[in-house]
Amino acid sequence: MSEATFTFRVEESLKSAFATAAKAQDRSSAQLLRDFMRDFVRQQKQAAEYDDWFRRQVETGIAAAETGDVVSAADVEAHFERRREATRQGLTPRK
Repeated sequence: MSEATFTFRVEESLKSAFATAAKAQDRSSAQLLRDFMRDFVRQQKQAAEYDDWFRRQVETGIAAAETGDVVSAADVEAHFERRREATRQGLTPRK
């Protein structure tokens, strides 16, 4: 693994407080910063993957609607009314 140095400016009071908090967790400032960077990169990757998935879902929905492959609101309501009724039937009253 090749390493690089990352230098940035921060207020002395923040640096000191961060180092103290890191030490209290038995970690170095550098370890925590690397962890934060990895987490940020992971979160950005997950957000991009979700965005790609969501866009594909929307495109699929639009294509289905354009070809008439849709379910009417009335049919959806009827379907879920049947499901709600089945759930109500399965509930037992509390004593």
